[in-house]
Amino acid sequence: MEGLSLIEFPADDLSRAQRFWANLLGIDLGERGPGEGTGVQTHSGGAELGVHQRGAGPGDRFSLPYFRVDDLSAALKHVAELGGEIVHPGDRFAVCRDSEGNPFGLAGADSNQESSQRDSSREGSADQHHLIS
Repeated sequence: MEGLSLIEFPADDLSRAQRFWANLLGIDLGERGPGEGTGVQTHSGGAELGVHQRGAGPGDRFSLPYFRVDDLSAALKHVAELGGEIVHPGDRFAVCRDSEGNPFGLAGADSNQESSQRDSSREGSADQHHLIS
């Protein structure tokens, strides 16, 4: 396996889910092109994130990818602000649900002195609301 290519999430409300993921991750989710199916997804050339209307197929249930975050506590607050739910909080890892009820995980960055200093120097930055790296 060469690595992750796509994380796909089903949604009851496609616009709401698109807004949730775009704001949480600081990404653009655009309309899919020919051969990509229905819904929206990133087109970064790397691992992509897609959202499609929930259905009855086997790929329409849920996924549990983990996203690395610089500040787990702040990311959990942001999840709640965006209409998500914290299912299992933790010090290093947390399991959450997005605005559509799909589970996903957050993994906090290593808490060494260097990363703590870097995070402190970025507080208040205009880009700080995009917590996932």
